[in-house]
Amino acid sequence: MIIRFLVSALALGLATWLLPGITLDYAGEPAGAALTMLIVAAIFGLVNAVIKPLFVFVTSPLLLITMGLFLLVINAALLMLTSWVCAQLGVPWGVAGFWDAVWGALLVSIVSFVLNSFVGRRGEVHR
Repeated sequence: MIIRFLVSALALGLATWLLPGITLDYAGEPAGAALTMLIVAAIFGLVNAVIKPLFVFVTSPLLLITMGLFLLVINAALLMLTSWVCAQLGVPWGVAGFWDAVWGALLVSIVSFVLNSFVGRRGEVHR
């Protein structure tokens, strides 16, 4: 569980580093920026755990029609919601717009999928 949280933080950090529309306004030392990204990952995880099931349930017909591609829009909306929560809490991280959130959601999804495939679960037999 902790490793998956760190994978999420790393994916969000990579999206922040690569995409100009996702910013971390931290001028201090790198350890402070890393701590900020851990806070962002915690907020993102909480938003995903609480809000995403509701979004998926409400938009399930659209998800079926688009064969799941609408999940990218849902993930972008959750990334923007995370940005809003961060702004409310004074965390210096944000997403500039919807398309930045879409590209960020795509990058976070890909990086998380790849890294989680290497991590795996302990004691689980892969068949």
